[in-house]
Amino acid sequence: MSDLLPAARMQRLGTETAFEVLARAEALAGEGRDIINLGIGQPDFRTPPHIVEAAIKALRDGHHGYTPAPGIPVLREAVSADLQARHGVSIDPSCIVVVPGGKVTMNFAIMMFGEPGVEILYPNPGFPIYESMINFSGATAVPFALLEDQGFAFDADALLARVSERTRLIILNSPANPTGGVVPKPVIDRLVEGLLQHPGVAILSDEIYSRMLFDEREHVSLLQYPEIVERVIMLDGWSKTYAMTGWRLGYAVWPTALVEHATRLAVNCHSCVNAAAQHAGVAALQGDQSAVTAMLHAFDERRAVVVEGLNAISAVRCQTPGGAFYAFPNIQQTGLSARALQQQLLERHGVATIAGTSFGAFGEGYLRLSYANSLDNIRAALQRMREAIEAL
Repeated sequence: MSDLLPAARMQRLGTETAFEVLARAEALAGEGRDIINLGIGQPDFRTPPHIVEAAIKALRDGHHGYTPAPGIPVLREAVSADLQARHGVSIDPSCIVVVPGGKVTMNFAIMMFGEPGVEILYPNPGFPIYESMINFSGATAVPFALLEDQGFAFDADALLARVSERTRLIILNSPANPTGGVVPKPVIDRLVEGLLQHPGVAILSDEIYSRMLFDEREHVSLLQYPEIVERVIMLDGWSKTYAMTGWRLGYAVWPTALVEHATRLAVNCHSCVNAAAQHAGVAALQGDQSAVTAMLHAFDERRAVVVEGLNAISAVRCQTPGGAFYAFPNIQQTGLSARALQQQLLERHGVATIAGTSFGAFGEGYLRLSYANSLDNIRAALQRMREAIEAL
C-alpha cells in the first residue's frame, strides 16, 4: 500500500475511452485474434511527403531550440492567411497561440474559466475531455443535448435556456466528434443572437474538423460573427486535416483580452511547440492541398458504405453524418446497452467500436464508428456486426 495522497481533484479526472479500446484491441490482436478497429479517431493516411520534408529540412537547417511560446511568427502568419482564405476573417497573428494538439486549448480555456461555483456548458454526447476537464477544474458541467432527429445539432433556444448567471463558458463542436453532426447556420445565428444577452459568457468553438465536410456543406466559424468575436476562443489544428495526429500541433485564436493569459499558460505548461513540427505546419498550410482533397474523397466514399451497411442491419438505424469521419448509429432496439454491445463486438466478433456513453450520458443507445479504415476492413466489420446483432 502506498501512503501517497494525490489531490482530491484527481478523482474527478476522466479519460478518453478510445485509447482504452485501442489498447484492448491491440492486446487481442497480439494474441492472434483478427481485429478490425473502427474505434480510434485518427486518419489512416500518412502525412503528405512535402510536410514531412519540411520538418526534416528544419532539423537540418538547425531549428533545434526553443521558439516563442505562442509559436514562430511565420506559422502564426500562415494560420492568419488560411483563416482569411477559408473563413473571410481578418485575424491578427498576435491573437494566435500554437500549442501541442487540440486538447491543450481545451485545457487552457476550461482551466481559465472553470472554478467552484461556475457553470460550463458542453455538448452531450461530445468529446469526453470537455466534461472531464470541467469536473477537474471544480466547475459544474452542464450538458446540452445533441439531437438525432436534428442531425445531431442542438436546439439553440434549449441551449440558451441552460445559460444562467453562473455560466462562464460554452463549448461548441461542429463538425462534431462523436456524432459527425454539423450545426446548420440558422441554428448558430439564433445562438449568437441569444448570447448578446449574456455578454459575460465566453465561447470555446472546437473547429478541428472544419475541413471535413460532405455534401457541399460550408463550414460556419464562430469567428465570422463580429458581434461576439471578442468572446470566441476558436480551436483548430493540423491533426485531422493533414493526418498529423502524432505531430501534436494545434492552434487557437484567442480574444485580445485573453492572449496574454493563454501565452502564460503555455509558458507554464509546455514552453513551446517543437520547432520542426511548426515548420511542417507552415508547409501544410501553404503547400499542395491535393492530399487533403484525396483523403476527403476517400472518407466520403467510406461514409456511404458505412451508413448503408449500418441501416441494412435490423435493430440499427444511422443518420448520414455531415462531417468528420464518424458514424453514430442508434442501437437501442438491440436490447443491449451501448457498453455491453461494444464489449460483445470486440471480444466475440473482433470489431472495435466505442460505446456512446463514453461521450456522455446522452450517448446511451448509440455506438461510435470511425471510418478511418480501408473499405475492405469496413465491409468486413459491417458483416461481422450484422451477424452479431441479428443473432441477438
